[in-house]
Amino acid sequence: MDKRNAAFLSARCAAFSSLARLRGSAWQGQTNIMIMGWHMILEFAPSLVGCYVWTENHSFGLIRCSRECVVNIPTVDLAAKVVDIGNSSGRDIDKFATYGLTAVPGVKVKAPLIGECFANFECKLVDSGLIRKYSLFVFEVVKGHVARSPIYPRIIHYRGDGVFMISGENTHRYRRRFKPEML
Repeated sequence: MDKRNAAFLSARCAAFSSLARLRGSAWQGQTNIMIMGWHMILEFAPSLVGCYVWTENHSFGLIRCSRECVVNIPTVDLAAKVVDIGNSSGRDIDKFATYGLTAVPGVKVKAPLIGECFANFECKLVDSGLIRKYSLFVFEVVKGHVARSPIYPRIIHYRGDGVFMISGENTHRYRRRFKPEML
């Protein structure tokens, strides 16, 4: 395979594409939705997720003060709204009202779930030690909500530079090789 030098943006697009997620937050009567760019699974039990939030995002203060958020997984039918949400600031508009999304009360957190999303994961901050230096929040997923169907929804992944990928074919062809104990 012939390879060339790659600038950071090219490398990010090729190697670090990520599921497009929307993060809901709330604090003292304010709510916001933002696109989640960088995240990582840190642990399975308890379910821990690390999320980067830029200090200049409106959600940064809401999440830091409330110590909670909701990670929402949109499907392809919400793709245009996902992009529009990423191109706007919750300082200027109510994103739920502007984009016609339903704010559903959480069971374990005060941050709203997005009713139109396929899945929603209520999260509470469990480690704030990396926020000041890296803007990295470590959350525990305390409640999950997943639609009963479809089993394999068509979700979008952000590849960088305005390019998205839509999930497609599923296969069981490697199921026999899979060793769940190796996760």
